[in-house]
Amino acid sequence: MAKPRIATISAQGSSFYGVVVDEGFIALSPDFPQWKTLRDVIHAEALDQLVKAADGKAVSHPMGSFTWEIPIPDPGKIICVGVNFPDRNAEYKDGAEAPPNMSLFIRFPSSFVGHETPLTRPPESEQLDYEGEIAVVIGKGGRRITQANALNHIAALTMCNEGTLRDWVRHAKFNVTQGKNFDGSGAMGPWLVPFTQHDQILDVALETKVNGEQRQSDKTGRMLFPVARQIEYISTFTTLMPGDIIVSGTPTGAGARFDPPKFLVPGDQIEVTGEGIGTLQNGVVDES
Repeated sequence: MAKPRIATISAQGSSFYGVVVDEGFIALSPDFPQWKTLRDVIHAEALDQLVKAADGKAVSHPMGSFTWEIPIPDPGKIICVGVNFPDRNAEYKDGAEAPPNMSLFIRFPSSFVGHETPLTRPPESEQLDYEGEIAVVIGKGGRRITQANALNHIAALTMCNEGTLRDWVRHAKFNVTQGKNFDGSGAMGPWLVPFTQHDQILDVALETKVNGEQRQSDKTGRMLFPVARQIEYISTFTTLMPGDIIVSGTPTGAGARFDPPKFLVPGDQIEVTGEGIGTLQNGVVDES
């Protein structure tokens, strides 16, 4: 049985959240005015209510009649984990062993677009790169969450293309924030898949293709810092809240690591697929 798919879309100037089916989208936000966005639904621990409410309802928006938005338009925090696969650490060719603690950085919601909306390459750089990742949506908040209990704090999973302007992550000595936050440079979606079993994240296949060519392929079971450890570590210094997002790390194979580099150019098509989650697809355009 297919897992439920919960999304945010826009049509005729309005935004809706609801459930995705093969024929299209079932808008449910008009039925739940107490919850403005999916962040509120998650805070109320009500994703299952949406799924039940969609049963037997007709499609409100057929495929092709709407625009996909990032699933949670107003996340409180988006925290990204860097260099989280063994081969990624080796890519840096600095002879250093994998560090004992994870590298983290913040992204802003405006740096992401939804499924099927092109990534934007800004005029300041031609080094737009892809990074396929799985994003974890926090459902139950907490501080100093134990690793043993961490996966019980997940509400849902989605996909992320953590687009990066490579030269702009080198503008300062210790700082990648600039190159990770150009407006519209990354993508998230297409939808949320509710997290109901721990094995949904333990050893999940992750793949990135560019113009049909496989560039990245790995499994979450090989992460240097598994998702449970990420939640434990991050919640040590900040209180995680419902609707916060942790972008969990990308495998080897990003464009910057080829010789010569294979950066994205207008017209490219990128597909990021997570086993049991879905495929996030985006093109590339130059900023007008």
